Amino acid sequence: MRILAIETSCDETAVAVVEDGWKVLCNVIASSLNLHQLTGGIVPEVAARAHVESIVPALEEVLNQMAPGKTRNQQVAMIDQIAVTSEPGLVTSLLVGTETAKWLAYLWEKPLLKVNHIHGHVAANWLERDPAIEPIAFPLVCLSVSGGHNELILMKQPGEYEIIGQSQDDAAGEAFDKVARILGLGYPGGPVIEAFAEKFQFSSAAADNFQFPRAWMNSNASDKWDGTSFDFSFSGLKSEVLREVQKRGDLEEENRVEIAYAFQEAVFDVLVTKLIGAAEKFNVKEIHIAGGVSANKRFRSLISEKMKMAGLDIPFRSPKQMVYCTDNAAMIGAAAKTFPVPSSLFLQS
Repeated sequence: MRILAIETSCDETAVAVVEDGWKVLCNVIASSLNLHQLTGGIVPEVAARAHVESIVPALEEVLNQMAPGKTRNQQVAMIDQIAVTSEPGLVTSLLVGTETAKWLAYLWEKPLLKVNHIHGHVAANWLERDPAIEPIAFPLVCLSVSGGHNELILMKQPGEYEIIGQSQDDAAGEAFDKVARILGLGYPGGPVIEAFAEKFQFSSAAADNFQFPRAWMNSNASDKWDGTSFDFSFSGLKSEVLREVQKRGDLEEENRVEIAYAFQEAVFDVLVTKLIGAAEKFNVKEIHIAGGVSANKRFRSLISEKMKMAGLDIPFRSPKQMVYCTDNAAMIGAAAKTFPVPSSLFLQS
């Protein structure tokens, strides 16, 4: 089963062909990041225009990579289904992808599947993992951490899941972007804050002296997590960073390094504590992470450390390649097999 997948939920125009839900035959990403760096964030109209310019060239490149030297009719004949991100995301960006997918499905006479973007991130852990060699065991818990959303998901079987925790305001990735802007570090925030935080970790002996508060969202007042809530909140942390910056005045690089480190630790402490707590509470067989923030090396190492401390001797999986952490179409192709939703309504609209 070969699925041609399209992803345009934000600023990446992505097209891929995935076989059997895990084998990536080709994966093309046309990014408009350079345009959004000029404005310090994503401007929806700019992103949509970039999608319009990039979608057809990306589609042609994928077909030619999949079957070089073949005619277009021969290439199309090799595709069994089409999948597209339908939600959530920027409406104008999503529209480019969904309209393209609808017309391709109509012209090529292929079944069309719609895919939730978050399901795509979760399914990224299936990519390049042959189920005959690396079977995934259930139940599992997956923490998807991206720019717009945080979800802690309990998956009992493929496609059978329950969201047990989610962001109530700013998602972690969004908080990274906003704090990077406050610190004057540029966009996107995740990679630059990680780079600055690494300087502090390896150059200062006082790494634990300065800390930001954690929003545990307990049912009763406490400075530690009591296991009552798996939800997340980072808007207050962002405000604390702003107050700290205003208090310090003109920032030297060492101040930015210290604040970046303290902020990152505050975010990851909450995320990892609740992830490990969910794994213990629901007695899962695997722990997964996904989404753009899952590319962070400190995040990954902290999970491994806390799993060891908790005595959790179970597989810990993250996307096999960093490109599958951020927005891409291969993950949409994987999700189309794991979370299939037929899109006949698309064709009637």
